[in-house]
Amino acid sequence: MSRKFVAIAIAVLAMSGMAAAKPLKVVGPWEIAGIDPAQSGFVFSRMQVAETLVSVDTDGKLTAGLATSWSTSEDGLAWRFRLRDGARFHDDSPVTAAVVADSLRKVQGGAGVFSQVPVAGIEPDGQDVVIRLSKPFAALPAYLVNFTTIILAPSSVGSSGKVERIVGSGPYRVKSLTPPLNMQLEVAPAWAGAKPGVAEVDYQAVGQGETRALMAESGEADLVFSMLPVSVERLKRNPNLDVRIATIPRTRMLKVNAASPLFSDVRVRRAISAALDREGTTRVILRNADLAATQLFPKALAGWNDPELPPLKRDLTAAKALLAEAGWTPGADGILQKDGRPFSFTLLTYASWPELPPIATAIQAQLKQVGIDAKVSVGNSSEIPARHKDGTLEMGLVSRLYSIVPDAIGTLRDDYKAGGSDWGATGWSNDELNALVETMAQTSDPAARAPMQKRAIAILQSELPSIPVTWSELAIVANKRVTGLRVDPLEVNYGLASIRWAQ
Repeated sequence: MSRKFVAIAIAVLAMSGMAAAKPLKVVGPWEIAGIDPAQSGFVFSRMQVAETLVSVDTDGKLTAGLATSWSTSEDGLAWRFRLRDGARFHDDSPVTAAVVADSLRKVQGGAGVFSQVPVAGIEPDGQDVVIRLSKPFAALPAYLVNFTTIILAPSSVGSSGKVERIVGSGPYRVKSLTPPLNMQLEVAPAWAGAKPGVAEVDYQAVGQGETRALMAESGEADLVFSMLPVSVERLKRNPNLDVRIATIPRTRMLKVNAASPLFSDVRVRRAISAALDREGTTRVILRNADLAATQLFPKALAGWNDPELPPLKRDLTAAKALLAEAGWTPGADGILQKDGRPFSFTLLTYASWPELPPIATAIQAQLKQVGIDAKVSVGNSSEIPARHKDGTLEMGLVSRLYSIVPDAIGTLRDDYKAGGSDWGATGWSNDELNALVETMAQTSDPAARAPMQKRAIAILQSELPSIPVTWSELAIVANKRVTGLRVDPLEVNYGLASIRWAQ
């Protein structure tokens, strides 16, 4: 073998080693709002930094997380979760039942979805964590998938009693964190599972969809999430890119303040729904007319989409008639008026989901056709929950994920409870719906739950506290220099540990 050949071989090996050592560059629209798991736990969960007791597969089936198995007592009041043998946190401390119980007790006292579970007590018992309930709650394991229940090491908490660093138990640990835009990860030495194929990960939050597309095209990013449909068509033609699209249980909807004089009359909410051109909007903006939301829950949510329900559809004549019945009459400028007040309001949305602003603009034009003046304002996503809480929200166009708890009952209980929620109802409540939801939460038999789900869907379709606009797809683009990409339609775990550099 000549010296020249050996030199070339060494150079090639060195280059391949450098390629293998470089970080996987991941780009998405989601900012890291803060270190508190209640704010940004979804980022640490999706990026496999921290684990929850229970996880879920791509079909929505509950699977092992930190807990390898779970069971309940005959009366449904005690649940036992067996922890994974040998699990350790990134600071090399053991994941014990005592630590997990303490972590869950803190979460249960917070404002996340786990606080809605009727917990009477959480205690360690050997290698098990025992959660005792005040009443049966069949959906408990699904609630433990939610990102707010990620289990952190005691060293995560500072002297103030608040989380000051993220010390989890997943295959990756935080190397550096610069909220709101950047996080760098490295393989956790304490991880005892299959070794990740990529040693380091660099996550960057980029709000502009077209900027993310350009980063994918230029090779600046290896993995890019949430692409605009218009960009997807172009990216599909790039031979260096692998484009994956998954239908996800997410609905873009109008979050209406039903306590406002503008929207308190259900006839007005129905009129707004009838004014929407959902098919035209989805065809032009999302490039898929099948995403027109004919009801609140998409087909991706098995059991929660009722094919027998009369679909929401555009009917301008009906919309105008409903508005007239509600006392709204055209003014000299064509804008409806009532009691001297024009039908004018601010439609608030945000750009972290890049399709929302153009959809809001389309809705603005559609409502103008029935005499409603909507002024579009594009701000930060945090403005909508803030204005929900202080009562100043008039209407918001939001993107709501219904797998925050894999069983949709979790989101339903939060969104439509008395007083509503940040991303659900505002100024609206329904006693029958609330009773149905509580009964369903205690019912594990799908056949027994089915008629209750059907009735709940019908109430939401009739009352329209949230007005569905479109369903959703998730578009992911990967450079072909990586393999092993796994698309999670529930957006719980991005499976970064399974990604490898292509040979």
